[in-house]
Amino acid sequence: MNPLHLEADQDSAIRAHGRAAFPEECCGFLLGRAGEGGLRVVRVLQEENEREVGARHNRFSISPEAFMKTDRAARHEGLDIVGFYHTHPNAPARPSQYDLDHAWPVYSYIILEVREGEPAEMTSWVLHEDRSAFAEQAIVIAPTP
Repeated sequence: MNPLHLEADQDSAIRAHGRAAFPEECCGFLLGRAGEGGLRVVRVLQEENEREVGARHNRFSISPEAFMKTDRAARHEGLDIVGFYHTHPNAPARPSQYDLDHAWPVYSYIILEVREGEPAEMTSWVLHEDRSAFAEQAIVIAPTP
């Protein structure tokens, strides 16, 4: 499986969002393009967690309207939605059953563990085509140009 390429400032932006949202989950889009050597993230876009307030500590949701608006804007810039990110407050950076039940194949899913308000392990996952399980995807973090 091809790796997911992030720049250091994108990694920092995801971690800062996770820190700010704690103890709730945060979420956002990964905009970029596929190319030689994997998926390259061009921009990280924060999104509002649309889950009801009482469920945000362990669930996130992005509205269909936000998805469509972001997809249109990305395509206008020659980009695609290549994935999503979200946090797991005080839980490992591993997909939950809820994540498995709500994911779509082909997208990368970054999960950031936020332990007691501090960002920790970050992983990325891609759902198998048969939707049976996730495969871990390497994350390559490059210096920001």
